[in-house]
Amino acid sequence: MARRRTTEAETDDLPRYFVWVRGLEGPEPQKWMAMDFGVGDWKRPLVLAYLELPEGERHLSLSVLARHYPPPRMDTL
Repeated sequence: MARRRTTEAETDDLPRYFVWVRGLEGPEPQKWMAMDFGVGDWKRPLVLAYLELPEGERHLSLSVLARHYPPPRMDTL
């Protein structure tokens, strides 16, 4: 399969942040467009860790990113 070159406009539409949030059964990975915590910062206590993704990794799936950047240890939180 031929790999097509991504344009600058396409990379701007991709989520910039890989975030581990506190889920019902432990840490859950998410991709966010911005680190906007919303009204009153209600999301802030749910965020366990975050990373601004390099442009070359923004297209990767959550499962690939989760393997590449494992969740923080819960016993230290």
